[in-house]
Amino acid sequence: MGGLAVDLEGKVALVSGGSSGMGTAICTLLAASGASVVVGGRHAERTAAVVESIRSTGRSAAPAIGDVADSTQAEHLVATALTEFGGLDIVVNAAGVIHRADAEGTTDDDWHRVMSINVDGTFFLSRAAVPVMRQRGGGVIVNISSTCGLVGSAALVAYCASKGAVTNLTRAMALDHALEGIRINAICPGSVDTPMLVSEHPAGTSADEVFERNLASIPEGRIPEPSEVADLTLFLCSDASRHIHGANLSLDGGYTAQ
Repeated sequence: MGGLAVDLEGKVALVSGGSSGMGTAICTLLAASGASVVVGGRHAERTAAVVESIRSTGRSAAPAIGDVADSTQAEHLVATALTEFGGLDIVVNAAGVIHRADAEGTTDDDWHRVMSINVDGTFFLSRAAVPVMRQRGGGVIVNISSTCGLVGSAALVAYCASKGAVTNLTRAMALDHALEGIRINAICPGSVDTPMLVSEHPAGTSADEVFERNLASIPEGRIPEPSEVADLTLFLCSDASRHIHGANLSLDGGYTAQ
């Protein structure tokens, strides 16, 4: 991260949504910084590919297949960290989905799918991790939220509601666990160059159209790479952020400053 040297040797990290996009970038950087990484994902083949990529660099990684929207499966991911590496110090809640519609265009199933993965999944995995971290004398939880958790956005009603919930879940849990040495913060990215950015748009919408539309709203005039979200995650996992609790940090090129 821009000159910040972070040594995570001896730490164990669990990343949900680790098989694609920002989650993969986060797994890769945490492993490169010395952490043993549990790559959580719903798709076995993609998850295995991330694990193999990390192992090919001489670092430690293990897969954990499960849907964090199911509390039992979220607990399984935490149990995998204990079985594979003997503990858990860092959790990154990067699993997420999007649905692009207003309220009338959002079915019950659409609503529940977005809320179950984005909100329930973040809650279930964090809840399962807290007692393990408490036993180890502390830990770090980083939630990948969104600028949609800070401001509204048209035709993203379910996604905005879910990320708003993550924003305040982060604050509330940070207050509950600060004295236990468990730091809980969130990153709120704007548009990031991931598959989600160009997903679920109306038929016929090109990737170039999506990029142009998003660029027009970003004061800095560029769309960041997933590695930049990983950089900020690494900072929040490091001792350099030891006095930061309950923060929701924008990474948006100035979008929410307007």
